Amino acid sequence: MNDKPGYVRSLRPWDAALVVVGGIIGGGIFLNPGVVAQRTESGLALLLMWVAAGVLTLIGALCFAELGARRPHAGGTYVYLREAFGPLAGFLFGWTMLLVIYSGSSAAVATIFASYASSLFGLPPSLALPLTVGALVFVSGINLFGIRLGAQIQNLFAVLKLLAVAALVVCGLFFAGAGDGRVLAADPARHGVGFIGAALPVLFAYSGFTYLNNLAGEVRDPQRTLPRALTLGMLLVIGAYALVNVAYLAVLGHAGLAASTAPAADVMQRVAGPVGAKVIALGVAISTLGFCNITLVAGARVLQVMGEDGLFFRMVAPLHPRYRTPNNALLLLAGWSIVLALSGSYGQLLDYATFGDWLACAAGVATLFWYRRRDGADASFRVPGYPWLPLLFIGVVAWVVIVTMRDNPHNAGIGALIMLSGVPVYVVWRRLFRRTPS
Repeated sequence: MNDKPGYVRSLRPWDAALVVVGGIIGGGIFLNPGVVAQRTESGLALLLMWVAAGVLTLIGALCFAELGARRPHAGGTYVYLREAFGPLAGFLFGWTMLLVIYSGSSAAVATIFASYASSLFGLPPSLALPLTVGALVFVSGINLFGIRLGAQIQNLFAVLKLLAVAALVVCGLFFAGAGDGRVLAADPARHGVGFIGAALPVLFAYSGFTYLNNLAGEVRDPQRTLPRALTLGMLLVIGAYALVNVAYLAVLGHAGLAASTAPAADVMQRVAGPVGAKVIALGVAISTLGFCNITLVAGARVLQVMGEDGLFFRMVAPLHPRYRTPNNALLLLAGWSIVLALSGSYGQLLDYATFGDWLACAAGVATLFWYRRRDGADASFRVPGYPWLPLLFIGVVAWVVIVTMRDNPHNAGIGALIMLSGVPVYVVWRRLFRRTPS
């Protein structure tokens, strides 16, 4: 008889949709549009880039919706890779996730939180690192006491960040005016650098749509909720990103956006003065804190399932008997994120492995073909346009990864080495702990 406590399905549809929103909207939309403007030749090209990347991400989300409906359990991409391609593939995903992707993302975004919080409250730079560590401790601590409490706080974060986005859009479109022809105008001083060069910062801002699948074991009626939440969440994000970029262009113009390192702050400062700058600083701080919350919670579920499978320390496998949360896994991931933040190496490591995040997304979508071949098309949700839409997603991501490796072989090569370093670790691990995953 198995009397081990399992996850509690307490996430409602709206909770799940806000997990999608919170997992995607972090600091990228407040910072990256200036980089994209530097790499495009007009406002029209910039907006098309953000919408096209959003549609691509929506296709990936629909594929993950079918995967989640087929396997509505904790672990997400790890589970799909393990079942379709074997335990080594699953282990390499979990290894890179722990070592760099989720931990590095949490450390990097917590640093952005500390920067904006320091600016907001006029704190000295010496407090930036304690604020970074404090943010990671806070978001991990609130999730030790059950997914329901964590979800309520995450919902608050998500709603507040959407309000910050709404304030930015309203100020940009209505107070500055969007009808003066600046939004779509070309910038004669700039020439595009190609699709990939402009796409990379946009894709980074859209990453995180897979986090909900890691929490599938805690979603109510997952076969219905996961597809709806992923679709609704992605549509909200695409709409928000498009409107925010229109607001940037309306206030700053394409040339001004390209020259800006903090476009959200520049827009609010120009439209509403110091008060506007304070409002958007608060919005960015809340947005980044919510992103860290989702990243740590989602990553902990992967580590917990790996522990159950014998592919990681068994100490991370148990759930808390009362709160049904993977507290040991959560503390481990948060602790490593803090180590990266203290070492200052997270930024470089994240650069090395950012392309690995999207590579894992493409590999996850590829498992859909294995599930369809083995289990047939009988599922509560099926991605439309199969097999062409999944193939399109895999093809575009593969193209981005290949071009990234060609244009920046140093970073891409080190990122590949980080992933491949998990192979000898896996071999040693299986020899020391011989246990076949269930």
